[in-house]
Amino acid sequence: MFGERLPLAEQYVGLLASAGVDRGLIGPREVPRLWERHILNCAVVVPRVPVGASVADVGSGAGLPGLVWAIARPDLEMTLIEPLLRRTVFLEEAVETLGLEGVSVVRSRAEDVTDRFDVVTARAVAPLEKLAGWCLPLLRPGGVLLALKGRTAEEEVASSRVSLHKMGATDIVVSSHGDLQVPTTVVEVTR
Repeated sequence: MFGERLPLAEQYVGLLASAGVDRGLIGPREVPRLWERHILNCAVVVPRVPVGASVADVGSGAGLPGLVWAIARPDLEMTLIEPLLRRTVFLEEAVETLGLEGVSVVRSRAEDVTDRFDVVTARAVAPLEKLAGWCLPLLRPGGVLLALKGRTAEEEVASSRVSLHKMGATDIVVSSHGDLQVPTTVVEVTR
């Protein structure tokens, strides 16, 4: 998945296992499963992103999935949106340490961002209806929200389908990605 950029992914895992834990961005129990549960869980979705797309990662936290995608796909223009200072400091340091180009960190709430993107993503941020309220306005017409969700994704879509269409969704698809112990479930919402 990472090809020649695998050393960057390994370096990022090192940052998560050290500074990420020290700063409370990743729990210490997550360290042994960083690859399977976090890195690969995010990376398996990146083929869904069009070449050269502008992408916003809302509630980026420790950079999941935004930094993973930026490492795997240097063609992307990645914006990491995070309101908390301690997280944005970590993200800025990670971008600099990893030497990632085309990645910017924005300390803001999603609803205060005025830029528009081809793709918006989020992982473990909020229930789908609330998340869509923050993310769909960030999409250009025809853009796609790729929300990395858990096992309840189908139920979230069923309970919020009407609201999502009222917010401008034209198509809503739930899919699984990756040959992982727990495949990554993605709710894809087209605006």
